[in-house]
Amino acid sequence: MIFLTRRFDIIVFAFTLMSLAVGAAFYAFGDDRIAQWIFASGTGLVLVVLLGIIIQSLRRGAVGLDIVAAVSMAGSLILGEWVAGNVVALMFAGGQVLESYAQARARKDMTALITRAPRTARRYHNGSIEDVPVDDIRPGDRLMIRPGDVLPVDGRLEDAHALFDESVMTGEAAPVSHQAGDALLSGITNLGGAITLIATTDVKASAYAAIIRLVEDAEARKAPMARLADRHAMSFLLWTIGLASLAWFGSGDATRALAVFVVATPCPLILAVPVAIVAGLSRAAKQGVLVKHGGALESLAETKTLIFDKTGTLTKGEPILREVIAAPGLDADRVLHMAGALCQASTHSVSTALAAAAALRVGPLSLPLGIVEAAGEGVSGMIAGHPVSVGTFSFVARNTVETEWHPIARDLVAAEPGLVTAIGIDGRLSGIARFADAVRPEAAGVLNHLKRQGVLRTVLLTGDRREVADAVASGLGIDHIIAGATPAGKVEAVLVEKARSVTAMVGDGVNDAPALAAADVGIALGVRGAGAPAEAADIVLLVDRLDPLPEAIAIAKRSFLIARQSVYAGIGLSSLGMIAAALGYLAPVEGAIVQEIIDVAVILNALRALGGKKTVTILH
Repeated sequence: MIFLTRRFDIIVFAFTLMSLAVGAAFYAFGDDRIAQWIFASGTGLVLVVLLGIIIQSLRRGAVGLDIVAAVSMAGSLILGEWVAGNVVALMFAGGQVLESYAQARARKDMTALITRAPRTARRYHNGSIEDVPVDDIRPGDRLMIRPGDVLPVDGRLEDAHALFDESVMTGEAAPVSHQAGDALLSGITNLGGAITLIATTDVKASAYAAIIRLVEDAEARKAPMARLADRHAMSFLLWTIGLASLAWFGSGDATRALAVFVVATPCPLILAVPVAIVAGLSRAAKQGVLVKHGGALESLAETKTLIFDKTGTLTKGEPILREVIAAPGLDADRVLHMAGALCQASTHSVSTALAAAAALRVGPLSLPLGIVEAAGEGVSGMIAGHPVSVGTFSFVARNTVETEWHPIARDLVAAEPGLVTAIGIDGRLSGIARFADAVRPEAAGVLNHLKRQGVLRTVLLTGDRREVADAVASGLGIDHIIAGATPAGKVEAVLVEKARSVTAMVGDGVNDAPALAAADVGIALGVRGAGAPAEAADIVLLVDRLDPLPEAIAIAKRSFLIARQSVYAGIGLSSLGMIAAALGYLAPVEGAIVQEIIDVAVILNALRALGGKKTVTILH
């Protein structure tokens, strides 16, 4: 349908316009024969290009409405309707230029991700600053980020304070403040003075590079935007042929049949749908949601069941200290202090959470000494002259003497559905620390919005125990819980839900990738460190939050509503014009002008999908 390139579209349009103008001039001076040849040349060029496109479509087994346009032009040449044929060719070529422009405008926000990526960076080296290609950056490099610079790689802020525009990554327009030590994503823009960034990735492993790869993949795919049009193309083609045949046989005038074809060319089915869907893809990208193709946007608009993974999706995926139960006669704050001080020396997520909670609740922590860490079991060392151990119950039990509290603590650990760790001080079992995987603060609001948007069923799908799943789902309004699922079990659960209705799966882990691929539409949460899920998914939320999901559904629904409005309005108006042409009220030239007015109207309507403000606000 679309010509070879946008530039070629413009050349064809310019030639056709020139042929119409020059032919009209010769006609005005009375040289009808030369005028007819010039009119025919403009029509013939477009017809040749169009026939090539039709042949390619037929080889793929696709029958489109380009045939209507070809019949109109060929019929004009055969019946000697030279001006009508040139007008049809001009309007068709003009429609291609308008469509190319509209799609280019709609795609601007997506391609901007690629064009704004920095090519060079300023790196500290041997007491000086050197300009280097971003591909040369390695983890640990110290980079100078000037005002207005885009961060080329992920890194850690070295300065005390800095301000950034993170809208390209998060969709949040307000500037974001960061402090020394904060982790920063590539792709955000420095709004303050010059800062120093310690690179933590190279450019290929950065979050922004992952987004660009996904955008390029989305651009490279042939987006199935014609799906909506294909549902109506054959019926509209048969309707056009049937009405034209009745007009011809009823009146005996082939020109009436030609006028019917002219009014049906080019059809708004072809023009409006791609514009509306590409506009929807662009709007979604601005809100931090990368939709890889138009089919995914359509599936999202029709989703009735949403399946959520638990860890890292509905929850943060990070342990949060809930409470410390101290042995009889011991102070819980002292037990927490000793355990937290020791855990400063460990990088395990539980140790990190315990140390952070201790610093927050009991203040500055003592320095750990003599640290010994047993992988997968625990850590031990000296705190202020006291031996301390933190880890699994069996690990701490081996480092402490048996007391009356041992069996009680053992029962507490066995009964705890969540994560739990034991604490030993001075060779005695001194406490039990309970942890929770905190539910995302936005989760409840997101699920409420999804229900209001027409999602009929929500499912929590997890490999964890049922007790853990129940604790997470409490208060979220989840309709169904599937616990203890393996990756294969997750796929099976998705297939069961797909048999009931259009189903989307939201996940973030590598073990979620098969389920994401199996769903009608797979949605990956975040791209940082989530290569497999992002590759398997149709949609990627570019931030580590669920907030963009309801907004993405709203955009999808609005885009397809506008696309359908444009299609049905275009069909209706074209049908009225075709009937008028069949009855002899519209000549071929007049029909071409009427149809082009209809096409312009439906394309402008489709462009409304680009507009609109953010409609969903999640309160945490």
